[in-house]
Amino acid sequence: MTESARQRERANALLLVALRTPESLPGLPPTDWDLLLRVARRTRLLGRLEAQLAVLGALDAVPERAANHLRSARNLVQHRHTLLTWELNRVLWALEGLDVPIVALKGVAYVLADLPAASGRFFADLDLLVPHADIEAVESRLLERGWIKLPISPYDDRYYRVWMHEIPPLRHRERENEIDIHHRILPRTSRFDFDPAPLFERTRPVAGSRARVLGAHDMVLHALVHLLLEGDPQEGLRLRDLVDVADLLRHFGHEPGFWDGLVPRAEQLGLGRPLYYGLRFARRLLALEVPDSVLLAASRWAPPWLVGVLMDRLLPLAILPGHPDHPTRRAALARWLLYARAHWVRMPPWLLVRHLVYKGWLRVRGVPKRVVLGPEELKRM
Repeated sequence: MTESARQRERANALLLVALRTPESLPGLPPTDWDLLLRVARRTRLLGRLEAQLAVLGALDAVPERAANHLRSARNLVQHRHTLLTWELNRVLWALEGLDVPIVALKGVAYVLADLPAASGRFFADLDLLVPHADIEAVESRLLERGWIKLPISPYDDRYYRVWMHEIPPLRHRERENEIDIHHRILPRTSRFDFDPAPLFERTRPVAGSRARVLGAHDMVLHALVHLLLEGDPQEGLRLRDLVDVADLLRHFGHEPGFWDGLVPRAEQLGLGRPLYYGLRFARRLLALEVPDSVLLAASRWAPPWLVGVLMDRLLPLAILPGHPDHPTRRAALARWLLYARAHWVRMPPWLLVRHLVYKGWLRVRGVPKRVVLGPEELKRM
């Protein structure tokens, strides 16, 4: 094994040990703390480490410089929580009088429901789910009350509205917080797409808010969708999604009937394969304990042998950050292959080819992503 490979393994092992057994962190030497802070920041898990140590009452037992970085991450996380929960409050104010169910997703949902997954969880924007039939009314009301559309081309606007699971992002003109309004959790072109009506049927209320959150099973499955089916190639960020999955499963696993209902719900929504992968890698990387009966039931969605071997190799390479000073082409290739896989299942081949040709044409032209193209220019594509 080369020195670079040893350094990458050391960096990954440090981060996984920190996530699995945070009680061991006070014993780390300063050199290990330096590396751990770097890889945790790279994966947006620095706030998570601070939250774990705070629960243990061990923050004062780590080196002072490391503790200062952790406290800084905590302050940033708390600031984002305040900003985006207030943004949700303003959205609910703007939508007063509209008889529309509003479901918070991902980070804000974890905060609203006071889930362990919210501890130290950084999130950049506000994600909401509303029925497709109400999208036009919701968007219109928000545009009247201070939110604006981001500048995108007519092609991208149509792409969002015809093929995707959300409308183009909106941003408040003063606070500059972005909100994503979803009408389903997967693109309509995805091979895993399903009717979102069952999601609304199992949403849970939140004390003191008109907003609701997804049911326990659906929240886990949505986190798995984000982990495995989103086309985000950024290195290391998917590890945070796997941490979300493990946190949710540990928390909801104590609810009566949760484990018994998880596999049937995944089957109902057509998300058996993501569930299989999520349970497999949460056990392997984060030492999640899963009942044997659930693992056996989920194994019916295991991929063909060769695909399984490839995923066992590719996914850890892609989601673990490695050493910042020793990047590897294998990890970059793994991230690209998973990025390509996400797009392959995201849309049918004919649409994927058309979309990639258009995006390639824009890149050749040197057109920025958020520049509005006029109708005449669009016709020449």
